[in-house]
Amino acid sequence: MKHFAVFGTPIDHSQSPFIHAAFAKQTGIALDYTAIEAAPTEFAAKLAASTLDGANVTLPLKQEAFALCTSTTSRAQRARAVNTLIRDGEGWRGDNTDGIGLVRDLTERHGMDLRQRRVLLLGAGGAAHGVAPALLDAGIHELMIVNRNPERADALADALGEPARVHARGWEVVPKLGSYDLIINATSALVNGDMLKLPMALVEKRSIAVDLSYGEVAVSFLAWARAAGCAKAFDGLGMLVEQAAESFLLWHGVRPETDDVFAELSARSAGLFTAD
Repeated sequence: MKHFAVFGTPIDHSQSPFIHAAFAKQTGIALDYTAIEAAPTEFAAKLAASTLDGANVTLPLKQEAFALCTSTTSRAQRARAVNTLIRDGEGWRGDNTDGIGLVRDLTERHGMDLRQRRVLLLGAGGAAHGVAPALLDAGIHELMIVNRNPERADALADALGEPARVHARGWEVVPKLGSYDLIINATSALVNGDMLKLPMALVEKRSIAVDLSYGEVAVSFLAWARAAGCAKAFDGLGMLVEQAAESFLLWHGVRPETDDVFAELSARSAGLFTAD
């Protein structure tokens, strides 16, 4: 039996142990998967002390995980953030499956054609780093990155290396931005007890909003999106399942089916959020 875990803080809400247990049952693979609480100051020591074969990394450790890897995939290098660790001898190989997970959820589950879309990305942390390259690869027309610290937004835009399509601004310009086809909340505002204040002018009748978090922390953003008139508003549960399937593929060489797992998670979480 191989051993896996997800690291983050807070972590008690994580659905990843359930997801990977469901994938293991589906594929007949013996494994255990646990959730490990780790603040940024504790993460390196806890990871080094573990005997894990692989791990997922969530808020707020994805950029810390990138720095700890002895090797990284091209996806992780573009994102400068890691959400999937694979044991590689005495070290770790890092990958990032967040972007492909989001794109699969948007295009295959929610039927969205991302080509030529104008996208507003709220936040410039590890989650934003993970999804931005995949959105560009999917053919979006424009990516506007907004962050309370404009230097971090600029750094992400510069790292993406596509000045014709990628722009960065500070939070104070949000009321002047106009409307977007896709609005993505990649901030940790609700996790940290803050509230996002967004103008309804960001939304037009065909706009879609997605929060990369799920459960209670996504409720406020989704409530704003629906009140503003978004055609669709959903949280990151679908992305979570899809990125987990990609991690499972990296660890075990087989990609599990995701629809039944997503449906079961949605049913289990009914009342906390709306998936679509």
